[in-house]
Amino acid sequence: MNDHVTHVTHPLVQHKLTLMRQKDTSTAGFRQLLREISQLLAYEVTRGLPMTTRQIETPLQKMDAPVIDGKKLALVSILRAGNGLLDGVLELIPSARVGFVGLYRDEVTLEPVQYYFKVPTELEDRLVIAVDPMLATGNSSVAAIDLLKKAGATNIRFLCLLASPEGIARMKQAHPDVPIVTAAIDEKLNEKGYIVPGLGDAGDRMFGTK
Repeated sequence: MNDHVTHVTHPLVQHKLTLMRQKDTSTAGFRQLLREISQLLAYEVTRGLPMTTRQIETPLQKMDAPVIDGKKLALVSILRAGNGLLDGVLELIPSARVGFVGLYRDEVTLEPVQYYFKVPTELEDRLVIAVDPMLATGNSSVAAIDLLKKAGATNIRFLCLLASPEGIARMKQAHPDVPIVTAAIDEKLNEKGYIVPGLGDAGDRMFGTK
């Protein structure tokens, strides 16, 4: 545990993650668990948002009550697996603006290739939460953060389900100003760049494509 990485050890998060790791968990079950766990992780990644007060009227009297300050935050899904985390977080923060970064990994070089980028305006005035279930080699995540910074983002957090030590190190080297929130720090990457023990390919398991 350090300032750069928050490992969410809440019992509900860990229990649901174990169910997701099991190879016999169905596509529907995986999706449902991902939505549930993303809401629990959203609670952690939004900790410390700036607050202000607004005068409201309760059934008994007027009061100055706390509300989130500043422009609506931006959720950015790193396609396609990021959409599974995005759905759950949006249920908690329905007013958030939403962006998408399309990257795929070249299976030979393991380097990310960009094919889509569409994000909200005024990123420099928003908290930007980038979501992707897996922080494996870190190459795609670093590339996505690079693009977000070029688009003006200065306050970015990265939310994932699983992280490898290699991915954390790569992100810390490239973007030391971007804190990571994750449900697990796994053992290592295998020779194909997959997280071990991991849960397989999150996109395939979520969408039933393999």
